Amino acid sequence: MVHFVGAGPGAPDLITMQGVRLLRQADTVIYAGSLVNPALLSYCKDGCTVFNSAELTLEQVIKIYLQEEEQHHMTVRLHTGDPSVYGAIQEQMDALRANSIPFRVTPGVSSFCAAAAALETEYTLPGVSQTVILTRLTGKTPVPERESLSALAAHGASMVIFLSAGMMESLQDALLKGAYTADTPAAIVYKASWPEEKLLRCSVGKLSELAHLHGIRSTALVLAGDFLSSPYERSCLYNPSFTTQYRKGVSTE
Repeated sequence: MVHFVGAGPGAPDLITMQGVRLLRQADTVIYAGSLVNPALLSYCKDGCTVFNSAELTLEQVIKIYLQEEEQHHMTVRLHTGDPSVYGAIQEQMDALRANSIPFRVTPGVSSFCAAAAALETEYTLPGVSQTVILTRLTGKTPVPERESLSALAAHGASMVIFLSAGMMESLQDALLKGAYTADTPAAIVYKASWPEEKLLRCSVGKLSELAHLHGIRSTALVLAGDFLSSPYERSCLYNPSFTTQYRKGVSTE
């Protein structure tokens, strides 16, 4: 059996309870060594075999799955954040299906959630934004043209940009081709929830300059949108005049 487990954004106590339980039971762990906090490996039992996937190809990972399944071992594939976001798990799941190996996915806390928590902000503010776009800049891994950053920026929604910190000038230019201006609030969150976390607030027009100043080239998210610093409307849900399934609204006039 193979378990894909979301490791969370970095802090060892932000993995789910189910994730910890699976790590403690695993005979073999394959973890994303370039991104997953190695402190999580302390949950592994004595004798657990550990592989760093940063050094492996997909074919080598699948070979390990096959070998461990032959031994009736339980394998945990430990991915950063939540496996469904830039986790490259679909190709692994398809290979497991093709080889009749059972698997399950345990979700995790994505870094975009940890970034908002660190900044003490909310992506979906009434009257400001009700949409969150998770995306990346095209680079070694291409992005469909219809999903180019400049095209998505036209919405002016709350934006979270992954895997693009090393291309900050291009990222900034793409945002400015959309609905964002040089004065639109932005932030760079480096290694959210890790001990070395950095929170850098700025405007879209200052992203490249600030990243260069602080030496940010990887392992950082870029957030952009008015949700970071704008007046917003009160939520209807908790407004006394708003009727819900559980209470009747009353006039406040």
